[in-house]
Amino acid sequence: MKVLVAYASRHGATEGIAERIAVTLERHGLQVTFRAADKVDSVDGFDAYVIGSAAYMFHWEKPAAELIRRHAAVLASHPLWLFSSGPVGTETVDKQGRDVRQASRPKEFAEFADLVHPRGEEVFFGVYDPERTDATLMERLVVKMPAIREALPSGDFRDWPAIESWAEGIARELGESRSPVGAPA
Repeated sequence: MKVLVAYASRHGATEGIAERIAVTLERHGLQVTFRAADKVDSVDGFDAYVIGSAAYMFHWEKPAAELIRRHAAVLASHPLWLFSSGPVGTETVDKQGRDVRQASRPKEFAEFADLVHPRGEEVFFGVYDPERTDATLMERLVVKMPAIREALPSGDFRDWPAIESWAEGIARELGESRSPVGAPA
């Protein structure tokens, strides 16, 4: 079974999540193509899709959103899963008592639910490094604000076991869940 894992990543953290998903699916015998969303010209020839993006201000990066909109007819007729990365920190509930990941759900997920009917969607914690040298001008200005600097903890908050578990669930749902390659039967 051929699976496209596509992603949009501004600073590499979401690419890392997508790569872990791709590797996990491959361990379950799936044939995976791993590609940046802006490098995907066609979605033809795949049996299933996993598409993800970093989210900023509750929105996906444009290349991932445009990929889904451009190929909606094909994606809607195949198994599809969506993921996003964005929230940072170790708290799973915010000060208002809301689930942090649910509160960070990208606005595009509502649109895509009707457009392409994904089988699942997930929001993963991301990475925040206020000292990174590849920050955009807006990101550099925002982190200079004391309230923002104090509210955003720096670090890598990706939960690798949760990411792998989600990918293994996809493999099971696709009916390809055999013993992982290299694992005892």
